[in-house]
Amino acid sequence: MEPDGDLNPDTDDLPLRANTNHILVRHYVLDLTVHFGRKVISGSVVLFLEPCSGGETEDDVGPGAGEGAGRTQERAGGRLKDEDTVEKGAKGLGKTPARMEEMFGAGERHRAEVASETGNIQSSHLWETTSEDDFTLVLDCCDLDVSKVEEVDFTSMSATSGVSPERSGVGSVNSQAAFTQNLISMASSRWRQKHQLFSSCSRAPGAQDGSSLHFYRDRWSLQVRKKGVVSPQEFPRALRICYETRPTGGSVRWTQDQDNRVCVYTAGSPINNRALFPCQEPPVAMSTWQATVRAPSECVVLMSGEEQSVPFEDGHTHYLMWNYYVTMPMPASTFTLAVGHWRQVTAEIPPELEEGVSDRTDCGKTAKPGAGPGERTEAELGLGSSTGDVVKGTPFQTGREDQTTRSDSAFCYSSLEDVGLSVTDYSGMVDDGISCSHGDYPCRFTERSARSQRVIPHRVFGPVCLLHKAQRVLKLLPRCLAAAHTVLGVHPFSRLDVLIVPAGFSSLGMASPHIIFLSQCVLYAGSSGPGENSLSLCGSRMCHEIAHSWFGLVIGAKDWTEEWISEGFATYLEDIIWAQAQQLSLQETAEQSDLKALLRWRRLSDELKNSEEVLQILRPNMENTGQVSESGSSMVKHALNPDKAFMQVHYLKGYFLLRFLASQVGEQQFVDFFRLFVKKYHGQLILSQDFLRLLLITFPGMERKGLTLSAIYADWLDRPGIPEWLYERSAVWSQTRLVEEVKAEVVKWILLSQSHQGKGRKRKRIEPKVNYKEVTSEQLVMLLELLLEEEELSASTVRALQRTYDLQSQDAEVRHRWCELVVKHAYSQAYGDVEHFLVHDQAMGVYLYGELMVQEDPEQQALACRCLSLVQEEMDQSARRVVEEMVL
Repeated sequence: MEPDGDLNPDTDDLPLRANTNHILVRHYVLDLTVHFGRKVISGSVVLFLEPCSGGETEDDVGPGAGEGAGRTQERAGGRLKDEDTVEKGAKGLGKTPARMEEMFGAGERHRAEVASETGNIQSSHLWETTSEDDFTLVLDCCDLDVSKVEEVDFTSMSATSGVSPERSGVGSVNSQAAFTQNLISMASSRWRQKHQLFSSCSRAPGAQDGSSLHFYRDRWSLQVRKKGVVSPQEFPRALRICYETRPTGGSVRWTQDQDNRVCVYTAGSPINNRALFPCQEPPVAMSTWQATVRAPSECVVLMSGEEQSVPFEDGHTHYLMWNYYVTMPMPASTFTLAVGHWRQVTAEIPPELEEGVSDRTDCGKTAKPGAGPGERTEAELGLGSSTGDVVKGTPFQTGREDQTTRSDSAFCYSSLEDVGLSVTDYSGMVDDGISCSHGDYPCRFTERSARSQRVIPHRVFGPVCLLHKAQRVLKLLPRCLAAAHTVLGVHPFSRLDVLIVPAGFSSLGMASPHIIFLSQCVLYAGSSGPGENSLSLCGSRMCHEIAHSWFGLVIGAKDWTEEWISEGFATYLEDIIWAQAQQLSLQETAEQSDLKALLRWRRLSDELKNSEEVLQILRPNMENTGQVSESGSSMVKHALNPDKAFMQVHYLKGYFLLRFLASQVGEQQFVDFFRLFVKKYHGQLILSQDFLRLLLITFPGMERKGLTLSAIYADWLDRPGIPEWLYERSAVWSQTRLVEEVKAEVVKWILLSQSHQGKGRKRKRIEPKVNYKEVTSEQLVMLLELLLEEEELSASTVRALQRTYDLQSQDAEVRHRWCELVVKHAYSQAYGDVEHFLVHDQAMGVYLYGELMVQEDPEQQALACRCLSLVQEEMDQSARRVVEEMVL
């Protein structure tokens, strides 16, 4: 398969090369070992495949499969040419664990080692003997050293599996293909048996018929052929890929946590998971997965998975083995993994942790292997115990002698009475009837018990040094979860883990199925705070990430360039959910919402003044959105642009579009419409027009007012800049009560500064007595932003600001503006606050480096260089490149 003409590797677009219109991965089985010494993950992934027919699969499991319209012609066979610059001198595979040596043999490993020395180009020994006419399976792949690809032969078990070897329409296909197809198509009511069979099949030996598979890897893809096989229908239905990640691979982040212990996690990279395992990245490639991860016994393994993992000891390595699985088909990009020496946050911190001592990992029950050779119990498969079994806190073995303790990993089930939440559901007018439109999987939206489960089981993990601060997250979670249920209905996922990730994490949070990564930036800086005010940033961010369960995960964008479908919706919903969690009145909700809208307007306006127009468009592919090539390959526009990673236009402009639409139909009616939309589209991928068309159908009066689909595209989605409505509305937000209160306080501070000007330094001054009004954290952000517009503020005024509001102890949003004020007015007495922010709040500090450099103050520039040197090694790669360009 020749590369598409528009797949230019020299642009900032991200290629999605998987040929998803020819063949689809329906299930992944990963078997991985985490090597902390070498900072690599090794093992295998088994892919269960289903060929497509006429643009659709034989059994259309999962939404959006094969729906690419407007395709360009492309030959279905052949090989992708690597047009990238080859990187020389890359390391080989290194030492291979015994398990892998047994799996694919020393000879094949040697050939792979030699091949990998060429860097981005790697192939099996006999790749060149294959023909351009042979069918090629193309997977998205990057920064992986592949050692072997083989067909999995599980024909011997098909007779005893209870799965019929044949079904209508596949009688001409060989028995293994028929068995695989029936396994993939097994009814969701038999999901447990289905996953056990997937697991058993994944451990079957490689095919011994002499017709091995051959592979070729370039910078962005892994291509696999079987000699003489010319169509997807003839291609093997299950194959095993043995590989190893690289320490600097783009999908996984090796770093140190806040306790200075090594950890690794999937960092939400622009290249997604292709450097963790070979996969099909296009969103339409919806799949399920299950994974076994081996890690040192003192480590915790957290992952996307429907049940809490019950680790058990691997007799070969004495590592602990953790199993996770999902039954809802989702894009491979949503797979998430984190392995480290974290501890679970509890209401009371154990005495040994109070002293910073962590000598065991109480993260789940540990069971000794009880199955015979080559067999696994249900617990070992991760399928044996329900969540209810695990949360009881039964004693377990920690993997060390005579250390039996009660599980600290019990999920939290907080009652609504405990957190003082109202049980009134203001959206009860919406019919609770569910009619699923997605493929067959065990859907929570149809479970009666799930409809009434306002707070799902949840846990919080973090480094020992942050356990006290993370207790606030644990206390907030049930309130935020219950509020989200009130607003949006059934929780799409059955449980939730929250992990406080290392300081180098580049954003405030990242949501994945069953797990949220949360930046330490959102933890309140002070030892205690004035009630709800101190929780605002943490609470609103938690609500944002929880909202992604509905918009971003259970409903996803069919075209990744339409990020606003995920981020704009979550930004809009975070205000509504957080207000519900706080039990604000309608007036308080409206006032808080308008103040946040004005702050976001100021941020968006500033961003659009300082960014390229092409990066300001919410639907950059315009009328071609959702279209792919004949094979299914495509490009994600500007995904690799380093500036884009730090822009918020999709969050903010998308948020304002939703506020505009709400203003046309009514706030409450708009929220009710969200619930209806979720019921119709959960489990599916969407484009902008899916949401907008249903909205226009539901509220026909909008079109009578001239608000058509094309008008919304023209004003909001398909052009840069700011729509006229937003200019007009921002003037209204500027005159609301909370903003007027801030303006009055700003006047006081300006007058104080003016009173200091012209006075002799040696003359003792009597500070005028001023009564400053207590303000919320959002008001304080606004106050500092308005003071930043002043050309001059006296040093004594800046000092008085710091003392009055205790600025160094406020949340990160406030402290960021405080640091800007310190830099602008060269208030050197608070340079320590700037250094602390750049070191500990890396997710928010990138552009503060630029402000330090642009002042051309030697002391400030030295401060920037010093801070960069302190955090350079732990910084996110994208952030590091941007900062190094500013500073170095």
